Amino acid sequence: MAARKWTVEQRKQQSLKIREWKPWLNSTGARTIDGKARASRNAFKGGVMESIKQLKNLMRKQGEFINNLLN
Repeated sequence: MAARKWTVEQRKQQSLKIREWKPWLNSTGARTIDGKARASRNAFKGGVMESIKQLKNLMRKQGEFINNLLN
C-alpha cells in the first residue's frame, strides 16, 4: 500500500483541523492494569534468537566447567 501524497494545501488544511480538534488533550494512555501491561510490551521485538544465544553461551560455559572438574 502506497503512502498518501499530500499537497501543500491539504497539509495546511489538515494542520488547521488537528489544531482545532486538539487530540492531545484527550490522550490518556493505558488505564487498566491489563492495558498498562500490554503497553509496556509495545517495544518488544521478539527476543527468541537472543534467548537462544544466551542459552548456547550458558551451555558452553557449563561444558567448560565440567571439563575443568574432570581434568
